[in-house]
Amino acid sequence: MPPLPRLAGTATAVLALGLVAAAPAPGTDPVVTAARVVAHFDAAARQTPENIALEPDGSADLTLALARQVARVTPDGQTRILATLPAVANPATPLVHDAVVTGIARAHDGTLYVNYATGTRATGIWRLSPTGGAPQRIAALPADGLPNGLALDERRGMLYAADSVHGTVWSVPQAGGTATDWASDTALTPLSAPPGSGLGANGIKVHRGAVWVSNTDRGTLLRLPVGPDGSAGPVETRATGLDGIDDFAFPGQGRSVLAALNDGSKVVLVSPDGTVTTVLTAQDGLSNPTAVAVRGRTVYVPSGAYVTRRDPNLLLARLRHLVDHR
Repeated sequence: MPPLPRLAGTATAVLALGLVAAAPAPGTDPVVTAARVVAHFDAAARQTPENIALEPDGSADLTLALARQVARVTPDGQTRILATLPAVANPATPLVHDAVVTGIARAHDGTLYVNYATGTRATGIWRLSPTGGAPQRIAALPADGLPNGLALDERRGMLYAADSVHGTVWSVPQAGGTATDWASDTALTPLSAPPGSGLGANGIKVHRGAVWVSNTDRGTLLRLPVGPDGSAGPVETRATGLDGIDDFAFPGQGRSVLAALNDGSKVVLVSPDGTVTTVLTAQDGLSNPTAVAVRGRTVYVPSGAYVTRRDPNLLLARLRHLVDHR
């Protein structure tokens, strides 16, 4: 998630972000078409879409960060609230100064996992059962951090949480337990000083034997190979110049990436050679997009409207062709 402006009681400075990205060459077909907003959210109720996981029927599970909610949106835009994370007294999350639900991941059995950042002992990874009931915390994370993106590797039975303040990827067993510092590196840290004034590691995905992480401050997309013993390999920088990058998704089995860029209200396609092409903009309905998900040829993009303060929403679009660059 991006740093938040003063919004419905949230006091934090706005980080100025920008992007210079390559536009599609004249005469070429667009990569993404048929963009449409299928659901609008209530900014006055603090419903700021932050992260996304997909259901088998094409519904989208969204974290609504400032409302502390998890919502499900059907492909035709019908929305219902699945859960609300418990309120905490005097939330003090770095940068945000509020309690926020951030990353989300879904297991094959329908269990949902979310990051909850509060600045208190409630900070951690929480589990939502597919059969209902109150959310349960399964792992504590540092109260002075900002757990942001969340990824699940069911093959290894491991959750990975990107901490934007500490510049750390935490690993937690899927069943719950103690968080481990899986990866810490300068490439994951924010640029800003003092600590707690910038966003480092943000979005995170598991893909082809590696954990991929975006760094918002540094505008980079990183790859961390997972070793045979489950440990993190050396950080590889796969793309640069992605100022304001939040979360991202792989539109195929290759290494091309669709990435959300907050402040410019853009989604870009990052090719394996680092070439950046803008594929969606504010004209399509984006309002500070926060994440991307892809199922087949359908692209899902939630917009948090943290800076624009206009129309937090969920947009769906169509991949003109499957993107599978190696």
